[in-house]
Amino acid sequence: MLIFCSISTYPECLFKIILNFAERNNFNKKHKIMSVLVGKKAPLFEATTVVNGGEFVEKFSLEQFIGKKHVVFFFYPMDFTFVCPTEIIAFQDKMEEFEKRNVAVVGCSIDSHFSHWAWLNTEKNDGGIKGVKFPLVSDLSKTISENYDVLAGEYDYNEEGEMEFHGEPVAYRGLFLIDKQGVVRHQVVNDLPLGRSIDEALRMVDALQYFEEHGEVCPANWKPGEEAMAASHEGVAKYLSHH
Repeated sequence: MLIFCSISTYPECLFKIILNFAERNNFNKKHKIMSVLVGKKAPLFEATTVVNGGEFVEKFSLEQFIGKKHVVFFFYPMDFTFVCPTEIIAFQDKMEEFEKRNVAVVGCSIDSHFSHWAWLNTEKNDGGIKGVKFPLVSDLSKTISENYDVLAGEYDYNEEGEMEFHGEPVAYRGLFLIDKQGVVRHQVVNDLPLGRSIDEALRMVDALQYFEEHGEVCPANWKPGEEAMAASHEGVAKYLSHH
């Protein structure tokens, strides 16, 4: 739709242009399809983060791990909730396993860094996550959740031109395995009530690292020490003949 303006009608015309843009943007949102980031560069960001259970770091970024570590970057809906602490504590319980594999674990929610700090300093018997040491990123603006396409809702305009939010203004339980080149190699997104398996996250790390080292692909339910296969007709035929 083209809109032509003259000097005399500029204010009214400008309003029409803005309204037209909002309508087109609204159409795009209503027809939005969730992104698949696998095979693409992980969106970068800089955000205030709590590390080591209580230290504030400004402009924390995943870029620091490129060329050095694999990264498990996961989103959770909100601090001081219910399923979330079970996942976060489960990650901490497996931290030695991730560290042995040279993997950085980083969590993120839409809470402020002050909320993260308070939760990290709350005892477990009071619903807290005291003892967790890996970084928790503050996505207060919700831009990181939006860029990873895990925000459980979206902003929109009503008929009066007022902004509204439809859905839940929190992140789904998204998890992204990022390689040393900063490329997403695996992602999974759970709905809010569904907790994730940290053992499965470790298994995916093992599968990716095995493939990177040996060049063989990993079949269903593969675990370290089990047979993988060459990515060829001969490879799959040999594998299936044994299983």
